Amino acid sequence: MAFASRLFAAASALALASSFAHSPAHAQSSDVFANKNLTMIIGFGPGGGYDLWGRTVARHIVNHLPGKPAGVPQNMPGAGSYAAASNIFNIAPKDGTVMGIIARDAALGPLTGAEGARFDPLKISWIGTPTTETNVCIARTGADVQTVDDLYKKTLIVGDTGAGTGTRSYPKALNDLLGMKFKLIAGFPSSSDVFLAMERGEVDGICESLDSVKGKRPDWLPNNKVKIIFQGGEEPSHELPGVPFINDLAKTEQQKQELTFLYAGQGIGRPFVAPPNLPPDRLAMLRKAFMETMKDPDFLADAKRQKLDVEPHDGEHLEKLIRQIYATPKPIVSKIGELIK
Repeated sequence: MAFASRLFAAASALALASSFAHSPAHAQSSDVFANKNLTMIIGFGPGGGYDLWGRTVARHIVNHLPGKPAGVPQNMPGAGSYAAASNIFNIAPKDGTVMGIIARDAALGPLTGAEGARFDPLKISWIGTPTTETNVCIARTGADVQTVDDLYKKTLIVGDTGAGTGTRSYPKALNDLLGMKFKLIAGFPSSSDVFLAMERGEVDGICESLDSVKGKRPDWLPNNKVKIIFQGGEEPSHELPGVPFINDLAKTEQQKQELTFLYAGQGIGRPFVAPPNLPPDRLAMLRKAFMETMKDPDFLADAKRQKLDVEPHDGEHLEKLIRQIYATPKPIVSKIGELIK
């Protein structure tokens, strides 16, 4: 009888485990992409740095997902990627079949009360970033501004690709925080459009990621077609010795804190996100596939061809960074929030 009881208990446990594993709420990750593709939402128009990263990752991450689905890039420009972030957060299916890339500074939007930022960075699923960023404010050779000192005395006309992006946030805030003289020209869909406008002499510069400048105009820096006025980020780039670092331009400790918050997005890099409240196995699946992609020789060769620097961080790292950003003292958040609207 004792043996029969043990046998019955074991059989019952096995049946329960089998039922749990095959219940809809715990469907296996291998079934996720049955008759489906991976949609990669890109928060900007074609041609810019985010578009390049989004399409490159989409091509390769599918090889590390169960069933090897097709990657389908979908450009969703609008409001500096707030439109894409809001769509991913509120509308996209929460089954692991949709992810996307949004602006590094978009995470600051809900914190600062930016219009159109209808998502919660503390709840959205952070998948990872392929790189950390250094932002550079550049001017074309021949512009009135060629140094930081010039920027306090003369106007630099720069292209603006929308709220939530560094092309807008940095020059707009620095005018107030440090007394610089940027003049913003809005309406550009992507940084590529600003680069074209610079070549035509329609604008004089842009504040943009270093990798985007190198990738889209590889001859600009080596041939001195543009001058880097200053750089900003978590720390100075080893690639830019002697280029002024934004925090070193602060005159007070409060200014340094404000600049650190303003440039917090650079540590976020080129963030890939997915909808909130994903089943744990789906979130783990996407994060694992992303980090495997970052080591994939084919992906690394593709990135190198396109002059994309791969220095990845995982989703857990981004989650921690977001929590730190959202712990910034409210007076600083309020001040910067008003400046970058």
